[in-house]
Amino acid sequence: MRIERISSADDERLGDYRDLTDVALRRVSEPAGGLYIAESAKVIARALDAGHRPRSVLVQEKWLPDLEAVAHAHPETPIFVVEPEVAERLTGYAVHRGALASMHRPELPPIEEVLAGAHLVVVLEDIVDHTNVGAIFRAAAGLGADAVLISPRCADPLYRRSVRVSMGTVFQVPWTRLPEWQVARGILHASSFQLAALALADDAVALDVFRAQGHERVALMLGAEGDGLSRAALAAADTVVTIPMAGGVDSLNVAAASAVALWELRRR
Repeated sequence: MRIERISSADDERLGDYRDLTDVALRRVSEPAGGLYIAESAKVIARALDAGHRPRSVLVQEKWLPDLEAVAHAHPETPIFVVEPEVAERLTGYAVHRGALASMHRPELPPIEEVLAGAHLVVVLEDIVDHTNVGAIFRAAAGLGADAVLISPRCADPLYRRSVRVSMGTVFQVPWTRLPEWQVARGILHASSFQLAALALADDAVALDVFRAQGHERVALMLGAEGDGLSRAALAAADTVVTIPMAGGVDSLNVAAASAVALWELRRR
């Protein structure tokens, strides 16, 4: 291992890990710098398995043995070893999971490549909560979605919290960004996708009824918590679908709703 022990949170070599709790700062600085942060040895290992390259690793001494995969695959990568209090001062929170890695951000694939061979894709419109984005990716991976497409203003799936909540599944589910709806609708229709907007509407079709219609390719559209899908998204949809509810509840959290809908629409 290329181990470098560092005693000060002000050390310039640790710049990638500074102020990780500042969401507004990281939302701009990480994509612009071509980087993202992976947290925990398990998530780092999944990123490596997906072919992603580490720029450096930050770790506490007791977690050093868990990073053998990094050292074996990328012996040139510096591994910065720090005390817990240095890590907390640097990042802005207690790093209980032991290890962080600054990873080179892979180039997003073309939409056509992501859609090739796909039958069920999830479309996220302007979902800005990173926890929800991560949870939806985990549901997509676990329930058989082939890909995830995100709107221009959707939260970054490679933001630290999204990656952590997804348990690293953001590395295994193909994803890319869509253009605005006036263009995106044509792209999806050209690939024969039925656009199904999950929303509340008087003319909405129950999810199980929609499933019984037997569409070969479905793009499940999900909107932001609270606001839901935009008017442009609803206008682009072929069908509005809803999850039948009881107990006076009209809807679920978007991540929970994604799991229910993907379970119903999974290929059998």
